[in-house]
Amino acid sequence: MNIITLTGRAVADLELRYTPSGKEVASGVIVVQRDFKNSQGQYESDFIPFIAWGKQGLIMAEHIRKGDFFGITGRLQQRTYQNQEGKNVRVYEVVVSSFDFPVKPKEAPQSGDRQQGKGNGAAQKKDASTGAREAFWKPPEMEWGNDDPFGGEPVEINDDDLPF
Repeated sequence: MNIITLTGRAVADLELRYTPSGKEVASGVIVVQRDFKNSQGQYESDFIPFIAWGKQGLIMAEHIRKGDFFGITGRLQQRTYQNQEGKNVRVYEVVVSSFDFPVKPKEAPQSGDRQQGKGNGAAQKKDASTGAREAFWKPPEMEWGNDDPFGGEPVEINDDDLPF
């Protein structure tokens, strides 16, 4: 069985293209932190390319921006192509079958709405690299959005597209 599920952050805004027949295809790279430390005590990351077809790709390209936390499920695909030097290049990528991304948080309260001056600030002092790493990898504290990748819109599908 070929099923892969990843959660991570977008390396850059997704690229949306169209096939000659007009079908949407979005491509991007998701960076995923490994769940163990290397010999130097650091977490390493994997940068995994993915593609999403049709309306799903369009929705992902419209809503996922560089640095956004999201999840994808799909299958791992290998393909080869010939580069400009005539060499065959092998590419592995995830073909997305479903995705999730957190709902954008509501606007933060204005500074006048917050309590001022509590605490001594000692708890806020951290090593800069540790703090940056924790901030980058900590999933946003948000509710997950609707599981419907088509946003409640009808899906355009012909009987010829169905495998049964």
